[in-house]
Amino acid sequence: MTHYPGREMETMSIAVNYHRWIVDEFEPYLGAAIAEVGAGSGSVSVLLLEKRIERLLAFEPSHNIYPLLERALSSDGRATTINDVFNPGYTPDGVDSVVYINVLEHVEDDRAELGKARDALRPNGHVLVFVPALSCLYSDLDRRIGHLRRYRKSKLEALVRQAGFAVVKARYFDMAGVVPWYVNFVLLRRSLGTGSVSLYDKLAVPLIRAIERAVPPPLGKNVLLVGRRF
Repeated sequence: MTHYPGREMETMSIAVNYHRWIVDEFEPYLGAAIAEVGAGSGSVSVLLLEKRIERLLAFEPSHNIYPLLERALSSDGRATTINDVFNPGYTPDGVDSVVYINVLEHVEDDRAELGKARDALRPNGHVLVFVPALSCLYSDLDRRIGHLRRYRKSKLEALVRQAGFAVVKARYFDMAGVVPWYVNFVLLRRSLGTGSVSLYDKLAVPLIRAIERAVPPPLGKNVLLVGRRF
């Protein structure tokens, strides 16, 4: 996608607590050099740069979103922005991790994409994946923002193994979001609103995070996975 037509990416960029939760889950596996695929406007990139990393390559192919990414990361010398799809050719020395946060569901050949990640990784490097879950939650909103699929945890694990990774960690994420998503976007076919995202992020996410830290959920609105290169 060379042009992103919707405003949902802009709306989700305000979900700082939610994104920080994801990045914190991935932190032990980041390493020193990171490739972030589909960095968007940089809302997750700036959180990655809060961690003790040495280099971030942020890939964003969308021409209208890319200037926002450039602006967001321009003041940090550790960050390089690339207006292109991810390609291992940009990482000749290899990276320690490749990050896909809300990206793999947009890619037609997700197996081949994970193969590119494997080729870019150093030995024992990690692929870090966060995707929407459960096909029953697929909605008009998913379709409008270019989601080709939602994933079951077992299917994602199998896909990652087929691409040449060992699964280090895989779990459902944000169980509390399942029913609101189904009601608002599957049944009522609503759009994503800034107010509701902000409210959920500020009030619900800290509580949900604490609960899921104690009790891993059996289902969730998303799947979070860490794979290690063989």
